[in-house]
This record gives sequence, structure tokens and C-alpha cells, in this order.
Amino acid sequence: MSDRSLKGKTLFITGASRGIGLAIAQRAAADGANIVLVAKTVEANPKLPGTLAEAAAAVEAAGGQALIAPTDIRDENAVAAAVAAAVQRFGGIDILVNNASAISLTPTAATPMKRFDLMFGVNVRGTYCCTQACLAELIRSAQAGRNPHVLNMSPPLTMREHWFKNHVAYTMAKYGMSECTLGHAGEFRPYGIGVNSLWPRTAIATAAMQMIPGVDLKLCRKPEILADAAWFILTSDARTTTGQFLIDDELLASHGVSDFDRYAVTPGNRDFVPDFFVD
Repeated sequence: MSDRSLKGKTLFITGASRGIGLAIAQRAAADGANIVLVAKTVEANPKLPGTLAEAAAAVEAAGGQALIAPTDIRDENAVAAAVAAAVQRFGGIDILVNNASAISLTPTAATPMKRFDLMFGVNVRGTYCCTQACLAELIRSAQAGRNPHVLNMSPPLTMREHWFKNHVAYTMAKYGMSECTLGHAGEFRPYGIGVNSLWPRTAIATAAMQMIPGVDLKLCRKPEILADAAWFILTSDARTTTGQFLIDDELLASHGVSDFDRYAVTPGNRDFVPDFFVD
């Protein structure tokens, strides 16, 4: 049995009302963690299922404590208010998961500047803003020996034309998150705060993925593969596990996980839709 656990830790998770963010929240909640659910979806949307209230119920059913924090992470005042609410409720923040993301797989002529601004606002500014806002609490967590981490759901920095040419705006926005990982890992290392990126090898079956034309969800993996991978990162020693760009199945295999079939939407499938940015 492993003694690794997130019991009693407080996680501030963006984009937590559904999909990957919610799966990470539920996995941490199973250990008895406190979860600050940061997202915009308060009212149900028929096109995009999942609300903060539903996420909170799922977290508490899994064994954790949930705090709903309706927040547009592009708004620094709203983020500051969410951090303050987290500290008031749980006494601090130990882990930040920058999961919220906007996507548009469009070429330059088909990417309106409003969409460009949304992707940079959520992916780059939002990640930077949440990291900045949580930093003081993460430093306090480190001083208390609570093993603080920042985890960005963003890809390895593979500087190949192949990954840019069809959707340069989206690639730049996701790489901006990864550049935060690279820089903040170095900046925060003296504090003992781990900063890493996690990315899937295959496409993940989420509501957002359903909105991308041509993606067959039956050939995807479930969000739980990222939740389990994230758990291993967030329970690792923050002083030594930092500045890494990790791929979900590689990381799990390195920890002895061999049954990947349970993560397949279609059991037995071996022909998955590949995700982006993995060479």
C-alpha cells in the first residue's frame, strides 16, 4: 500500500465544472481533499453539460469537501476573490491546477480576433493570473511542509512547424501555458513549489471534444487517465518533481500501471485518436 495521499490538502482547480478538471477533483476528493471548484458555469447549458453545483455534489459524494467559486479567470479581481474565499473556507491553498482552456482549431483567416483574445485570455492570462494569485498561499504551504504544486494542463514545448501550421493561434495559446510551467518551475524552485505540465497522448472524451468536428469519442480515452496521472504528480515531492512536461500513459506506466484498457471509452480499442503536440 502506498502512503501517498492528498488527504486534507486544498486544491484550487480551474475549469472544474466538467471533464478533466472535474475528474481530477473527484480523484483528489477520494483521498479526502478540499476542492475549490473554479469555473463559469452556474446554470445548465444544454450544449455543454456540467454545472458547479453538480460538480460540488460529485466531489462530496467522492469523499471531499467542495467550495463553489464562480469565476471568469480572465478577471484578476474575480480570481483574487476566489482565492480569498478558498483561504477563508479551508485556511490556505496547497495545489493549483490550471485546467481551464479555450480551443479553436482554425487557421488564421478563420480565427476572428475575438476568438484569438478568448484563447489567450483563458489559456495564457488565466493561467498566469491564477498562479500569481495563489502564489502567496503556495509559499505558505511550502513553509508548512505541505508539498505545494502547480499543475498546468498543457503540452510539451515541441517547436515543430507541424504543430503550428493548421491552428497557430491555439498552439501559441497552449504553449503559453507551457511557458508558464518552464518559467515558474525555475522561479518557484527556491520556495519548494513544484510546477509541471501534464498532457494526454490520446484525445480525451469530454463535452468540449464533442464540439470538434470529426472526432469520434468512441476512439478516445476517459478523463480518468489524466486524473490518475495528475494524482501521481501532486503526491510526488515538489522539491524534486518540477519543470517536467509529462505524458499521461508514460507517467502511469512509470508508476507500475499496466491496465490501460479501463481508460478506453470503448473497451478493447487500441486505435485511439491521437492528441496534439506529442511527437
